[in-house]
Amino acid sequence: MTLLRRLASAALVWLLGWLSTMALHGQVDLGSQGMPLVLAAAASAFWLPTPAVALLCVLATLGFNWRYVPPEGSLNVAAPGHLLLLGSMLVVSSGAALLVGRQRRLGEERALQAERLLALQALGEQLRSCSHEDEFRRRLEQALAALQLGSVAALWAGSAPSASQASGELSADERSGLFLCMSLDQPFGPGTGRYEHQGSWYLPVPGRGAAHGALLLRLHPEALADEATRRHVQALCSLGGQALDRHQALQREAQAQERAHEQQLRNTLLAAISHDYRTPLAAIMSAASSLREQDERLSPAQRRRLLDGVLDELGQLTRLTDNALQLARLDAPGMRLQTDWQSPEEIVGAVTQRLRSRGLGARLRTRLEAGLPLLRCDAVLIVQLLDNLIDNALKFSPPEQVVELLLRQLPGELLIAVRDRGPGVPAAQRERIFELFERGPQPASGHADAPSRRGAGVGLALCRAIAQAHGGGLTLRLRAHGGSAFELRLPLAAAALNAAESELPAALPIHQGNQA
Repeated sequence: MTLLRRLASAALVWLLGWLSTMALHGQVDLGSQGMPLVLAAAASAFWLPTPAVALLCVLATLGFNWRYVPPEGSLNVAAPGHLLLLGSMLVVSSGAALLVGRQRRLGEERALQAERLLALQALGEQLRSCSHEDEFRRRLEQALAALQLGSVAALWAGSAPSASQASGELSADERSGLFLCMSLDQPFGPGTGRYEHQGSWYLPVPGRGAAHGALLLRLHPEALADEATRRHVQALCSLGGQALDRHQALQREAQAQERAHEQQLRNTLLAAISHDYRTPLAAIMSAASSLREQDERLSPAQRRRLLDGVLDELGQLTRLTDNALQLARLDAPGMRLQTDWQSPEEIVGAVTQRLRSRGLGARLRTRLEAGLPLLRCDAVLIVQLLDNLIDNALKFSPPEQVVELLLRQLPGELLIAVRDRGPGVPAAQRERIFELFERGPQPASGHADAPSRRGAGVGLALCRAIAQAHGGGLTLRLRAHGGSAFELRLPLAAAALNAAESELPAALPIHQGNQA
């Protein structure tokens, strides 16, 4: 309520009191006639300061004496009883005004405390939603500015004393004061016992070890800069400091967990790879030992078979090493793909060439839709992804079955599918096989690659990581007549789609036959 409305309300109450007193004149005794003025004094205490109400009580008592107490028109009191009446009237009206004024002040204090509590709760809720230190600082500065006590500026601690960050315009003296306040973790300004001649509050933002910074509140001349207000402002700063402490503690905890996870992942990866290196290394050592010690007794066919085995095991070691290195590369912070515009036909050609060099080219059948657009990707990673998928498909398929590599353009994306006619994947493992170190079922015993080609459980995890790094996805779908289909979907850039529509012929339909 504004001051003018307070004064008007109090004047109206006193006017009604005097009108009531005038109306009761001659109708009741003097004691009853003065009661409206007592009530007016108590009621006016809701809007006026207590000293002003006390002065009005004195004036009302004198006016009542002048107008109604014999002899009328004089301040003299003829009867002792009338003197007692006037004294009682003054005491009762003043006492009632004091009691009402005290209750009003208590109510205002409770309302102010409730308002400040709500401000603390609101700031706490805002700080809980913050995710960056700059956001914490901005929220705290906004909370202090909302108090409308004055302009706000701040100095925040950095990694070094020279790295302190200031928000708002600061003079050299204000910057020095903020730095001293932050260093000592003590408030300065009116009511603090330190530098009270200053017209501003310098308030620290306390932290667990050292202050996070200091806030400068340049007080308006009309601002209520009492001790309770300063404690409330300091409570807001302390709440901000606690929130920053929690945020930094959570960051340290997350970093520690990340380091522990990386260490555990590294140890598990090394253990898994070292375990899977033993079999090919043992085969290589056995073949090399046979060639060195029994070279003269071995026929050319036997020597060739031993050398082929060495080359095959070396290829297995190379794939294990490449998978581990690429997975570590994709997991590295700040990793960036070496992307460029690539032709899907050239990628398929590179994969086919790899299989032919291993003598497995006859077991792969490629089916490419005509008019495929260019693909922006890291060709090395995509070739490695397809090589892993095809190697798994050959590993788990019967020797007489071929593996299909299908490329088809879909709306906004390119579908690359590797299909086999193997035993499939149990339902419980269809998502788990993409997890790191999760191995699929053992190949059939009659398989050409059985029984020791299960790998380290890195290949499919790497394939999904490569797909996600390109903004795509890798999923497993079971085929209707047996087997599995690993489907890679990669997004196509708008530029590639426009070029495909304007320069390349229309896509030819692919005959699916009886396949799912």
